[in-house]
Amino acid sequence: MTPSGITRRTALATTALLLGGAAQAQVEDRTIRIGTTVPADHPISLGAKKFTEIVAAKSAGKLKVKDYPALALGPELQQQSALIGGVQEMFVPSSATLAGIVREFTLLDLPYLIRNPAQADALMDGPFGQALLAKLPEKGLVGLAMWENGLRHITNSRHPIQKLEDVQGLKIRVQQNPIFIDMFKALKANPVPMSFGEVYGALETKALDAQENPLLVARSAKLYEVQKYASLTGHAYGVIIVLVSKKLWDKLSADERKLLQASALEARDYQRQVSREQARKAMEELKAAGMVINEVAPAELDRMRQAVQPVADRALQTFDPALVRLLRSELERVSHIG
Repeated sequence: MTPSGITRRTALATTALLLGGAAQAQVEDRTIRIGTTVPADHPISLGAKKFTEIVAAKSAGKLKVKDYPALALGPELQQQSALIGGVQEMFVPSSATLAGIVREFTLLDLPYLIRNPAQADALMDGPFGQALLAKLPEKGLVGLAMWENGLRHITNSRHPIQKLEDVQGLKIRVQQNPIFIDMFKALKANPVPMSFGEVYGALETKALDAQENPLLVARSAKLYEVQKYASLTGHAYGVIIVLVSKKLWDKLSADERKLLQASALEARDYQRQVSREQARKAMEELKAAGMVINEVAPAELDRMRQAVQPVADRALQTFDPALVRLLRSELERVSHIG
């Protein structure tokens, strides 16, 4: 059984214990707000919505979680600060947001860390994922689970990316993230850090040739209107962290903590399933909208991995050797999955 399967069984067992002992469980009437950064129909927000439903069912309505999608509670860093200060209860950001206070989360941005979602599940739900989450409490946060934002791919207006050389020279928008900048420099593209809100206009005016994101983002942002080609490079994997304010966590009873933990894991399995279903649907919708989508041959993906390996090697030298050894051993363990 895979680690995610074991975790699922543990969550279900915990749920059964909570439900069986509902009369004795120490669960107070509370209202908890959980914020997300994406629209209500995005898999991340759908996961948060499912979480609210699971918590309501497990607590017989005593714990009331209200979801706030689409940055309704403020920008990412504002919500993160609100959790640390105890002003907001829960938040579901990307791992990149956390990297500003726990640098080890940038390890999740390493190029070609995993090859498929099954490997990602095993890595995030295993000892390495737990080691990262264990670094949050000292920063005022508690991580309950790792959800997904999916594999990132390249879209552009010039040509399909079928080989390493096709990336060269592309003026591509990237996140304001040193690893992503170095990754695309290694691929001999011209990376341009830019907030996503500016990307559509830059692509439309040809100030940019390309951008990289999960296909769901390309669909929701209507990038098919300004980008002709989408190539399945899978060069990085987006991770989402379910966070609770430690100030709230410290006030909760053991039963309440178990309930929230089990609910986050159960919602995780739902969220990943919805994310992958929507990614497949997004691909078909992008094709129907006129986008040309191509896979990249395994041999060419290997060439890309080799080109960016020095970026990963340099980054790894700057982290705790014990954590790097754990990451390497976990990557070896999951390498044959999927």
